[in-house]
Amino acid sequence: MTRLTVNDRPVEFAMDPRTPLLWALRDAANLTGTKYGCGVGDCGACTVMVDGAALRSCLITLAECEGRFVVTIEGLSHDRSHPVQQAMVAEQAIQCGFCTPGIVMSAAALLAHNASPSEAEIKAAIPNLCRCGVYARLVGAVQRAAAVARREDTISAAPAPGIAPEDAARAVPALKR
Repeated sequence: MTRLTVNDRPVEFAMDPRTPLLWALRDAANLTGTKYGCGVGDCGACTVMVDGAALRSCLITLAECEGRFVVTIEGLSHDRSHPVQQAMVAEQAIQCGFCTPGIVMSAAALLAHNASPSEAEIKAAIPNLCRCGVYARLVGAVQRAAAVARREDTISAAPAPGIAPEDAARAVPALKR
């Protein structure tokens, strides 16, 4: 059995140690926020944090995770209050939502190690693919999340112009799909 900590909980996986972490999380732990995209580490939809680093869970095996700490989108915050999650919604940097968990995890890992990243650092740390093209708003969302984390800004609960309050309220749960 492979033992690791997932979202602050000790977990034992009775699976082949060569199983990609992605499938252990999705199939055995029922943490389906981590998405299968390409299976070869190119798209970033499966990004999770392992010991604080953003890693593609389709490329790392259970054996490589033995004794390590894994955080998925479900464990980033229990109430979707992480500054990256809130800024992504506030800056309208979410479209279909499929790539969003991986992008959020990449951004959260970046901000955990760099409280004030430049635009170039953000682009380098978040190479995730997004078919909907949120890239134009993504840098602004990460910069805003960084400012909130540094307590230099706040994210208003008010929806962005043109978004009905009930639609804005539904947008936040979409982060976990």
